[in-house]
Amino acid sequence: MTDARTPTPSSSADRAAVERELRAMIAEAARLDAAVVTGLPADTDLFGPEIGLTSLAGVTLLGAVDARFGVDVAALDLSLDSLQSIATLADFVTARRSTR
Repeated sequence: MTDARTPTPSSSADRAAVERELRAMIAEAARLDAAVVTGLPADTDLFGPEIGLTSLAGVTLLGAVDARFGVDVAALDLSLDSLQSIATLADFVTARRSTR
């Protein structure tokens, strides 16, 4: 039996793929070079100085996430804790995404 906290290889690969796509979306929303966002640690704050996501860019990002993954972050996470970092957003989306 697999421990619920231990990711299976397929779920790890799925999460990595989601994170890669999210990094591209973050770069586009924040108008940053994709290579810069790709090189940032996963715990980088989305609204911190490295990414500097604005509220308008955040709305753009949330729309892109909903369109691509079918996850309405704003509706499912009212406190928007999932927007803390690249990792928290990737974890949230991976756990709730619908297959498209």
